[in-house]
Amino acid sequence: MEKKRIIIVGPAYPYRGGIADFNERLAREFQREGHEVLTYTFTLQYPSFLFPGKTQYATGPAPEDLSIVRKINSVNPFNWFKVGREIRRQRPDMVMIRFWLPFLAPCLGTIARVISRDKSIKVVGLLDNVIPHERRIGDRLFARYMIKSIGGYVAMSESVLGDAKSFDDTKPFALTPHPLYDNFGAKVSREEAIKQLGLDADTRYILFFGLIRDYKGLDLLLRAFADKRLREKKVKLIVAGEFYSNAEMYEQLEQELGLAPHIVWYKEFIPADQVRYFFAAADLVAQPYKSATQSGITQIAYHFERPMLVTNVGGLAEIVPHGKVGYVTEPNAEDIAEALVDFTTNKSESDYHEGILEEKSKYAWSNMTKALFTVADQTKK
Repeated sequence: MEKKRIIIVGPAYPYRGGIADFNERLAREFQREGHEVLTYTFTLQYPSFLFPGKTQYATGPAPEDLSIVRKINSVNPFNWFKVGREIRRQRPDMVMIRFWLPFLAPCLGTIARVISRDKSIKVVGLLDNVIPHERRIGDRLFARYMIKSIGGYVAMSESVLGDAKSFDDTKPFALTPHPLYDNFGAKVSREEAIKQLGLDADTRYILFFGLIRDYKGLDLLLRAFADKRLREKKVKLIVAGEFYSNAEMYEQLEQELGLAPHIVWYKEFIPADQVRYFFAAADLVAQPYKSATQSGITQIAYHFERPMLVTNVGGLAEIVPHGKVGYVTEPNAEDIAEALVDFTTNKSESDYHEGILEEKSKYAWSNMTKALFTVADQTKK
């Protein structure tokens, strides 16, 4: 493929989190394929009153191999037109705009419309969510504006694709799964991970990882862990992630169920260089979500080759085949408990290793770049 000039619009350093990590990894994949890549990220992403965590920012150094500029103010309409004109003047071959939250639709959609005044520039949306898990008034109106603003879109799950089509099914689109998160370093041994985290080598660990929001179902997992059959086993739950919801609710539930001896808490955002230790220590990665589209956690688990438990919501069951990679349960504590009891009684990581390797091979980053280029080629001039 001939060398192309690509601009990515969305979170990147100094912002932290899964979407920023994804955009930076995608930029590296484009560069590996020989393309020129520039990322436009935010000077202001969320006003502080809308951000539930402690900080939006990474603490490490800026990536030296990526070109990132901070230009976008999410709440300043004058800025949106300015940024759109600036990108348009550069005449890139493709602009990829990341969309995950209706709040950002006026900003990102307006930038897309300004760029699209030059019909030679292909503007493609990469959609994490169209309708969010935690809904607010105006979500559908804003989402419609965003979908109407782009030339085509790529979704990573059937549910998101369906949401996008409900607003505009005439645009070119593609469906391709979330690629592997392979940017958290090489695998380490369980022994090294246990030592690093100060855990007990003779205990089996179930891992709940990532930002804690109510839709992710940690309360279901806590209730499942209260099953007396699990209490009789040498198994503990690791909860590793910063609270983006009311921590007191989960702490109170822990007390009510008498779970304190059975849970290891890491109530903070886990830095990228520490992620591999949590997955290496885990026997099983649990995602007991109440609603979902897709999840980057599954792709971290695939990279580190860990079996998973997911609930049958959104696109999770699409990428975690039941019995081959782990368990697909209904989103209730009883079904989750049954799966955990079965795993800790009858199974181990090795029972799923072959299936994990087979499924893992499907999630190459080149599939994502191919999908984006395919949609771009199909957009109208």
